[in-house]
Amino acid sequence: MNAVVIAVCLMLGLSLARVNVVIALTVSALVAGLVGGMNLDQTVDAFNTGLGGGAQIALSYALLGAFAVALSHSGLTTLISRKVIAQLGQEESPGNVNKVRWFLLLAILAMAVSSQNILPIHIAFIPILIPPLLHVMSKLKLDRRLVACVLTFGLVTTYMILPVGFGGIFLNDILLSNLTSNNLDAVREQIPSAMLIPALGMVVGLFIAVFISYRKPREYKEELILAAEPEETLNRRNIIIALVAIASTLAVQLYTGSMIFGALIGFIIFSFSGALKHVADQDIFNQGVRMMANIGFIMISAAGFAAVVKATGDVGTLVDSLSHLIGDNRALAAFLMLVVGLLITMGIGSSFSTIPIIATIYVPLAISFGFSVPATIALVGTAAALGDAGSPASDSTLGPTAGLNADGQHDHIRDSVIPTFIHYNIPLLISGWIAAMVL
Repeated sequence: MNAVVIAVCLMLGLSLARVNVVIALTVSALVAGLVGGMNLDQTVDAFNTGLGGGAQIALSYALLGAFAVALSHSGLTTLISRKVIAQLGQEESPGNVNKVRWFLLLAILAMAVSSQNILPIHIAFIPILIPPLLHVMSKLKLDRRLVACVLTFGLVTTYMILPVGFGGIFLNDILLSNLTSNNLDAVREQIPSAMLIPALGMVVGLFIAVFISYRKPREYKEELILAAEPEETLNRRNIIIALVAIASTLAVQLYTGSMIFGALIGFIIFSFSGALKHVADQDIFNQGVRMMANIGFIMISAAGFAAVVKATGDVGTLVDSLSHLIGDNRALAAFLMLVVGLLITMGIGSSFSTIPIIATIYVPLAISFGFSVPATIALVGTAAALGDAGSPASDSTLGPTAGLNADGQHDHIRDSVIPTFIHYNIPLLISGWIAAMVL
C-alpha cells in the first residue's frame, strides 16, 4: 500500500464528500506520513515545515482580495458591468445574448492566456476581474462551470506550449533543465513541439466544455450577487483613481515579482486618495481577507501535505513498483507513468513542483523502454501537467473559485475541481499517451 496513492485518494474522497479541503489535506497528510513509515512526530514536523511554503501565496491572495473589494467600491466595476450589459440591447434578443456571451468568454480566455505569457501576473487578475462580471454572467445565464473551464485552460495550456513568461519557466528552466540533468540529450527547440499533441488534448477538452457540457443556461440569484458586488454610484474621479491603482498594482508586481507588494500598493492608493471615504478602509480590508481566507488556508495546507508526501519517499517506491509490473510493454509503461504523474500532481497541487520529483525517476525509465527524446519530453511534461487542472489544491482551480465564488454560488469541488478534472485530465491523459507512442 503506497502512501502517495492512499493519501491522494483519501484527500479526493474527503473533498468529494464535502469535507472542507483544508481538513481533507491535513488528515490525508497525517495518513500519508503514518502509512509511509514515519512516526507521528516526524509527520507533524514535516507538515509544519511545509506550511511556510504556502504562506506567501496565502498572503498574496488576502491582499488581492482586499484590493478587489476596494475596486468594487470605486464604481469602476459597476461601469464595466453596465457597459457590457448595454451591449445586450434593449430587447435582449437571443442573437445579442449569444454575441455578448462569446465576446465575454473570449475576453476571459485572452486575459488568462496573457496572465501566463504576455503579462505574467498568473492568477492575480481573477479576484479583480471576475467578481464584477458576475452581474453580466447572471444576465447571460452563463454557467460558471464553463467560465472555470475557460480560465483553467488559459492558465494551464499556455505554459505547456508557449516558452514565454511562465511558459519559459516551465518548459526551459524546469522541464528542460531536469531532463538534461538526468542525462537526456534534449535541446530547447524540441520542447514546445513535443508538448504540442498533449496541448491539443486540452483544446479538445475546452471544446467539449463549451459546445456540449455547459452550453445550456444556468440561473443564479441576483440578490446574492448584489450583496457581494454592490452597484456603486459612478464618479469620474474615483474611476480614474481605480485605473491608476490597477496600473500601479500591475507595474509593481512586474517590477518586484511579488503579488503581495503589487496588491499592497493598489490598496494604499485607494486608501489615501479618498475614493473610499464612503466606506471604512478597515471594513474593506476585512471583507477582502474574509473572501480569500479559505483559498489561502487551502494553499498553506497543500504545502504541508506536499512536504509530508515528499518526506515519505514513497514517490520513488511507487514508480519502482510500477517498473516491475510493466515488464517490456511500452504502451502500458507510458500509460502508468502518466497516471502516477496525475496522482502526484493532484496531491502536490503544482506541475512546476512535480517535475523535479518525477524527472529523476522517469527519464531513466523511459530510456530503458526505448522511448525517443521527444516522447520522453512529452511523457515527463504531460505527467507533470496532469492534475494541475482538477486538483483541489491547485492554483488553476483555486484561482477561478476565488473569482466565481465571490457571492457564495460557486462550489470549489463541484463547480471548479470536478469540471476541470473531467474536461482536461482525461483528454490530456489520452493525448499524452498518443504523443509518447508516436513521437
